[in-house]
Amino acid sequence: MSNIPFQTIDWSSLPKEEYVGITGKAFWQTMQFDGLRVRYVEYSENYEADHWCEKGHIVYCIKGEVINRLKDGTESILKEGMSYIVSDDLSSHKSITENGVHLLIIDGDFLKLT
Repeated sequence: MSNIPFQTIDWSSLPKEEYVGITGKAFWQTMQFDGLRVRYVEYSENYEADHWCEKGHIVYCIKGEVINRLKDGTESILKEGMSYIVSDDLSSHKSITENGVHLLIIDGDFLKLT
């Protein structure tokens, strides 16, 4: 990773990338740095991810709620003001919503297993 100078991020000025899930859609606004990715992510109503994710994340729920389903069937609900954290390759997880959610997601090289 390299040094990141002080900066503010106006998320409303960044383009949205659209991803289609099994149901619903995800919209990503991404800031990419060397070894670090910071995203504002919005999942629509009735969203279900189309894949199991193995990547590590730090996730903060800004608005709404999301169900985090692990491949073993375990589920947890992340509500407004809550977070979760996991390192790369320590879970197979996917996101599911009923009414939509807004998340801040941070991931990068620092979450790789050592």
